[in-house]
Amino acid sequence: MKAKTIKVDVLARVEGEGAMTVKIQGRRVTDVKLRIFEPPRFFEAFLRGRKFHEAPDITARICGICPVAYQMSACHAMENAFGVKVEGPLRELRRLLYCGEWIESHALHVYMLHAPDFLGYEDSIQMAKDHRETVERGLFLKKTGNAIVNLLGGREIHPINVRVGGFYKIPAKREFATLAENLKSARDVAIETVKWVAKFSFPAFERDYEFVALRHPGEYPFNEGRLVSNRGLDIDIREYDQHFAEEHLAHSNALHSILKDRGPYFVGPLARYNLNFDRLSPLAQETARASGLGSVCRNPFQSIIVRSVELVYACDEALRILGNFEMPDTPAVNVEPRVGVGYGCTEAPRGILYHRYRIDDHGLILDAKIVPPTSQNLKTIEDDLRRFVDTNLDTAQEALQHQCEQAIRNYDPCISCATHFLKLNIERK
Repeated sequence: MKAKTIKVDVLARVEGEGAMTVKIQGRRVTDVKLRIFEPPRFFEAFLRGRKFHEAPDITARICGICPVAYQMSACHAMENAFGVKVEGPLRELRRLLYCGEWIESHALHVYMLHAPDFLGYEDSIQMAKDHRETVERGLFLKKTGNAIVNLLGGREIHPINVRVGGFYKIPAKREFATLAENLKSARDVAIETVKWVAKFSFPAFERDYEFVALRHPGEYPFNEGRLVSNRGLDIDIREYDQHFAEEHLAHSNALHSILKDRGPYFVGPLARYNLNFDRLSPLAQETARASGLGSVCRNPFQSIIVRSVELVYACDEALRILGNFEMPDTPAVNVEPRVGVGYGCTEAPRGILYHRYRIDDHGLILDAKIVPPTSQNLKTIEDDLRRFVDTNLDTAQEALQHQCEQAIRNYDPCISCATHFLKLNIERK
């Protein structure tokens, strides 16, 4: 029986440093490891002893692509601990800020990181030589999202205007007018994006995943809701630790998260879509159906279509907010720290992002726990690789290499902000 190893030394077009090894013995995949060798940065440890209001700015530094998600989860957890509720125009502005992050992050992934896989290019730079207008379209979408984050957050990367209770400063109403005009164009471009990616060729690969996402009574989830799954999970955020656990594995510096007694689960756009299709705006639903998607999609390779549908939704939702916008009376509600434990969970572009903080009577952080989306998807990614390779053992080396890379990038794993090229070798014995 022949044995072979598919070894990916450095993953390409993902945010950070990782590698992959798949071992095959005869007609069976015997081992899969998605190795994360980016050094751990110990954010949870150095949050201890810091003041509660520092958490949004500190955690924003975890990621340059989705800092808003870290800030929002931190703010919601602190507000939960102190019994504070942010409502009305301030809540709407938080949704607008989240729209900006989804737009810029999804545009980056769809056009720069994932589309080259489907079109046969090494990267977006090579793709731009033949598809200049297409790449410029993606850059326009990303710029539109960045403009929202810049206006509300104070800058595009690692925003500085977000605080527990709201914002430090609210921009003048006239400054929102330019956003609305650009968003109308961006929404049209997002619709064209869905039509474009729907024409790609997708491997026939579906699995019966357990999808997990927030579910809100009246809106597609960003900041609030209950944690639900398609297999009966329905819990308040504060119950997270009763149902989820993290495991350390020798081959990864990133913890692997599981559902207790159930195993791997799936978070991100595909999970949100499957659990919240009825919460999408009518335009986003119509665009999804026109692309050939139903209300359920279980093929992770088609996540590029779902992300593009979420682009349409984010542009549409941002325009709705701007159309109904009223200036808040104050930039933030009053926050008085007290002893307690706070829980927060929001929908980062890549899935649910959980924060938990324990606070003392001086407002100091005694303990912190942060579970990012990629940690929650790692076991599912490895399972995808195992099953995909197992059913494609006769595929030629080059094609198998290409599709293994795609299978990982389906999840837009955010290891950090660095990007490397991939070298894959198949060793035969």
